[in-house]
Amino acid sequence: MLKKYFSKFSNDIGIDLGTTNTLVTLRNAGIVINEPSVVAINNKTNKIVAIGTEAKNMMGRTPEHITIVRPIIDGVISDYEVTEEFLSYLISKANNLNKKFLRPRVVIGIPIGVTDVEIRAVEDAANAAGAREVYILEEAAAAAIGMGLPIESPSGSMVVDIGGGTTDIAITSLSGIVKRKNLKIAGDKMNQDIISFIRNQYKVLIGEKTAEEIKIEIGSALPDAHSVVQRTMSIKGRDLVSGLPKEIDINETDIREAMTPSLSQIVEAVKETLETAPPEILGDILTDGIILTGGGSLIRNVDKLFEENLKVVAHISAGPLTDVVVGTEMVLADLNRYSELVIKDSKEIIPIE
Repeated sequence: MLKKYFSKFSNDIGIDLGTTNTLVTLRNAGIVINEPSVVAINNKTNKIVAIGTEAKNMMGRTPEHITIVRPIIDGVISDYEVTEEFLSYLISKANNLNKKFLRPRVVIGIPIGVTDVEIRAVEDAANAAGAREVYILEEAAAAAIGMGLPIESPSGSMVVDIGGGTTDIAITSLSGIVKRKNLKIAGDKMNQDIISFIRNQYKVLIGEKTAEEIKIEIGSALPDAHSVVQRTMSIKGRDLVSGLPKEIDINETDIREAMTPSLSQIVEAVKETLETAPPEILGDILTDGIILTGGGSLIRNVDKLFEENLKVVAHISAGPLTDVVVGTEMVLADLNRYSELVIKDSKEIIPIE
């Protein structure tokens, strides 16, 4: 009764605080915000001039007095004040969609392996940004909940969340994480791999935005089994020899070669996690397979790369870009049910139930 009473006066907000993109869900309204985790700052006035999509569109085009900042790097806060402003923007925007009297309760998804100090920084930033109560949840656990895996059962499930800044690997069972591993190799690292490869092989310099477009357009983990036609793409950059603009054609073999070292490290990390898992849970994973989520799971044939190297079936989640934020919303709907997976708020706030 008390929970229903308070819900009339307060919003419940779930946030997937990602290195590349941040998603926000409002309870009973679904996903209401999907913005790049980017902020543009005027160095002369020290004020924020753009946030999210507007700031991302400025990347590579700003004058000297404007700096583009990523408040979250490798899944953790890189700039506390900017992160506070970013969270304040997100929470205010979500709250304004359905204004309530009390400040909102907030669940925030963070990568596996974040330190207590980093957890506290996220929590403090959310409190300063207007949250009434803050709960922290590991992203892999949130993704497992969001995709509907039976995390409360004794059967083991394996989730590999390949995000922008980090890859989270988790084996869940009985409402807990049995094995976990965090790798600071993910989508952003692959973009840097592509930039380096094109610079070294073609003597052309491209930006992060172009690298991301290349990865999405022609990136792949393995060649297509039944296709002999290579995907190609024309890109523009700066010729490092002449210093002038130059357009070149690249193909998927080039990009696959560029990304292979990072993808191999992710596969190896999953293998190491499997090698230390209890035998009974290995049997469950062999039966049900590995579930891939996050933007990196959308790289062409990445599931086949896992299957080829680990001899275990790999499934790509139905909603790899939204699993985490959907999971945060489900946790807010029933905090008691998922209390074992929630990293407790340092102020030990008792959930309204």
